[in-house]
Amino acid sequence: MSGLATNYQVCIAGTGSYVPEKVMTNEDLAELVQTSDEWIFSRTGIRERRIAAEGEYTSHMASNAARKALEQAGLAAEDVQLIIVATITPDTLTPATACYVQQQLGASSAVAFDISAACSGFLYAMKICKRMISDGAFENALIIGAEKLSAFVNWEDRTTCVLFGDGAGAAVLRRAEKGEGAIVATEMGTDGNLTHLLNIPGGGSALPITQSNVGDHLATLAMQGKEVFKHAVTRMKQAAEKVIERAELKSEDIACVIPHQANLRIIDAIADRLSVPEGRVFVNLDKYGNTSAAAVAIALDEAHRSGAFKRGDHIVLVVFGAGLTWAAACVRW
Repeated sequence: MSGLATNYQVCIAGTGSYVPEKVMTNEDLAELVQTSDEWIFSRTGIRERRIAAEGEYTSHMASNAARKALEQAGLAAEDVQLIIVATITPDTLTPATACYVQQQLGASSAVAFDISAACSGFLYAMKICKRMISDGAFENALIIGAEKLSAFVNWEDRTTCVLFGDGAGAAVLRRAEKGEGAIVATEMGTDGNLTHLLNIPGGGSALPITQSNVGDHLATLAMQGKEVFKHAVTRMKQAAEKVIERAELKSEDIACVIPHQANLRIIDAIADRLSVPEGRVFVNLDKYGNTSAAAVAIALDEAHRSGAFKRGDHIVLVVFGAGLTWAAACVRW
């Protein structure tokens, strides 16, 4: 691996995704908490979500998605040089979930580590790998967004438990050959002044789970929804506009926008503010709910495999998550 200064173009060579078999519908949730299909769908756009099986961990879902991406890219696991897993629901606090994925794939030559940027994690990983491949440090990388959010949801809180699901999405990045597509522009940002709006307060060094607080649901997702909505729309719009401008394009040049799948109202607001026709915005939120770092990765794979865009098209991915974090990427496919 060369340390010399270079400037390789980087393309997405393959995508993959995985969701657990178990489907939890809104009607199923109505048996757990006081809610209804109409209440959930009208406020979120979600009809159902997937729930990991007993004994099925974040790393297992990540590896399943990764295998599909590697197959599509024509890359053997033993030839993978870098693995980054974006997750807020790791198998263990240490070692990193990426280490388990490396073992499960048999990618023994790969450097492997995790990043934590919540729903923005997959695009954070994309920017990191783009730079590391572009400067010649690596020839290829496997990036994965994977979450088992069902293990971190308070199933007695109807304001949050209806939103989240489990799953994983992956992409293989590598040096682009002449005439291939490329990751044209990227953007990411953080506002740590707003950490209180969306977090898992307990389970870390600041607030360990003890016998005295184990029943307080401190290691579950807590969110101030209205404030998150406001910031999400603003930051996602700004990030998407920046990558479109850096790519020297206009909104009408974008064949497909793939936004974070958190709330249909947010998605509609982003499409409206970017002046992108509704038919060019990819949505699978109704099937999976919010899968955090996995959401945009699963959506990218499903959009790719369904023919939502073709070779030579420009697509924009844009996300927002706890931190608060946000990111966007413009890709020429």
